Amino acid sequence: MNHDILDALSQITREKSVDRAMLIETLEVGLASAVRRKYGATADVQVSFANDTGAISIVLRRTVAETIEDPALQMTVEEARAHRRDAKVGDVLSFPLPIAEFGRNAIQTAKQVLIQRVREAERERVFREYADKIGTLVRGVVQQVDRGNVIVKLDHSEGLLPAREQIPRSYHRQGDYVRAVVINVDKLAKGPQVILSRTHPDFLRRLFESEVPEIADSIVEIKAVAREAGARSKISVFSNDPRVDAVGSCVGLKGSRVQSIVRELGGERIDIVPWSNESNVFVSRALAPARVLDVRVNEAEKAMQVIVADDQLSLAIGKGGQNARLAAKLTGWKIDLVSKTEEKKRHELERASRIEVEKLELGEATTEKLISAGIETVQELIAVPLEKLVDIPGIGEKTAEKVLAVAHEYLEAHPPVVATESTAANGGGAEEAIATEATSEAPEAGDESLTADEPQPEDEPAEATTPDGGEHRG
Repeated sequence: MNHDILDALSQITREKSVDRAMLIETLEVGLASAVRRKYGATADVQVSFANDTGAISIVLRRTVAETIEDPALQMTVEEARAHRRDAKVGDVLSFPLPIAEFGRNAIQTAKQVLIQRVREAERERVFREYADKIGTLVRGVVQQVDRGNVIVKLDHSEGLLPAREQIPRSYHRQGDYVRAVVINVDKLAKGPQVILSRTHPDFLRRLFESEVPEIADSIVEIKAVAREAGARSKISVFSNDPRVDAVGSCVGLKGSRVQSIVRELGGERIDIVPWSNESNVFVSRALAPARVLDVRVNEAEKAMQVIVADDQLSLAIGKGGQNARLAAKLTGWKIDLVSKTEEKKRHELERASRIEVEKLELGEATTEKLISAGIETVQELIAVPLEKLVDIPGIGEKTAEKVLAVAHEYLEAHPPVVATESTAANGGGAEEAIATEATSEAPEAGDESLTADEPQPEDEPAEATTPDGGEHRG
């Protein structure tokens, strides 16, 4: 049995990467627990294990006392002198116990304690090993597929790839190699602790880091990633060396680098966008392959109105609004896409609805004071609070009240022209601005722009935007 115990400890230490000293300590605790089941929960038990021979020594210690308060710890003088003639009160006697006396119960108890401690130690080791690896790329073998969830065998542990973290329409078979990014380490999980993902934007980021040496060497920097797994992604890059082309480095010779990533992602389309610290330039590039005519920035609301040619609108929106939606995620700006014709209509409607303050016939002096204060239309006048109007030099409280009353009366009698709903809903940004337009003006099958939901053929070079807004083909 001694050799069996030594072999078992060696195997556990080797396979589970658990400290041998901890295993021996756990074995001793388990055997002591079995002895206390027989002699009492408070019994003073000493168990020692010889690491070289595998010999197990069990000793029960009891103190000689006049009055017995705890039979598990104490014994009378008469009982003590039956074992040692000169025993007296206060002496501590040791009684060696053969392990055979406890039989299967002792071994079973020790086994349960040992298994529990090994599990705890293994979970703690896995947590320590992977807690600082969140966001890193790992590679493993598919061990089991259960209800869509994939169990992946990693180096010294198991990882869980949930169904929600898998690329749509992907298929994993037992024995296949799979790469994923660590997104969480759950210390309290009953099953595998390491949670993996292939849909997270960091997965795409790590793939580029592994495929593009310039990114690994920090020459080229990934600024942002926007992704709709299985369909399309946008990634913005910037070169810290003016001699190195960031987009070209990511695409590789004849598209070799980006195509290997596309294959890993099951044909997911990838747009590589040159980053710019000028927001309007960055947004224009992010909407590629559509060409932008003009950008109007609203810094307060972090929104942009982007004007494109009529024949470029559906291209900018993308199928199901995907291109505009990803551009908004990538840049962090709300994007209101407007065609050139629609922008012209908006401008005409805005001009038609403009009512000059001169039409109120407030008198030349009052009108000049309002215009000097930046109030040129009736709409602007009504929007100004009374206390602000009083602050204008030369306009008192009574005059201000009269001016506002005249403005309201004039608007009731002459309502302005109401603008019709624009092509892209104002304020909705790219997330929702485009649903109606995308349905009616989605790219046709023959349009080279972007049937974004269709996987790109592997033999076709990946497309990436270039600084001038055109296309770069490897």
